[in-house]
Amino acid sequence: MYCAPVFVYLVSFALGMEKSTVKKWAAIALVMLGIVLLTQAYKLGANTITPLAVFAGLMAGLSYTLFIFGFKYAAQYGSPQAILSIAFSVFVIVLIGPADINQASAVRTSPDWLLFITLGVFGAGLSFVLYIMGLKYTAPAVASIVAMVEPVTASLFGVLVLSQNLVAIQIVGMGVILITVTVLSIFSRFE
Repeated sequence: MYCAPVFVYLVSFALGMEKSTVKKWAAIALVMLGIVLLTQAYKLGANTITPLAVFAGLMAGLSYTLFIFGFKYAAQYGSPQAILSIAFSVFVIVLIGPADINQASAVRTSPDWLLFITLGVFGAGLSFVLYIMGLKYTAPAVASIVAMVEPVTASLFGVLVLSQNLVAIQIVGMGVILITVTVLSIFSRFE
């Protein structure tokens, strides 16, 4: 899924929405390097990467690209709350078929129900509203790079909430992502 910035850049350039620059390609390369270091994708053996996995990953990247352009377009015509409500409704309709209804309904009686609510409100609701608001003022390619902060926040969540550990190379990857996103965000204001 983290190949989405490449797809977004290619579509943005092809549609003339943005100019292809060395800085933007360098930002993509650095963010991709940071993601490889953070996720330790370099440790995967050739036998663990199946054609189905490659296809699913590419489709996730393309779906995210569609998401960015769809929300960028929708942000011109509606409020973030309305856009999010429509997107959530479509999401529920699409996933109701493959979902395990018994397992999903067990959440209500789970001792962790408050955590589910908190993750839903902050992890999806509030973050998407802010993201949609930001898309009104941000080019799609820049938004796709900024969104790559997600693996950093997910990793920090794993460390702080789930007591997971990061090795030094993963921390370097996080740093590369954060520095690249910050520099790109600052310089994109002046273009």
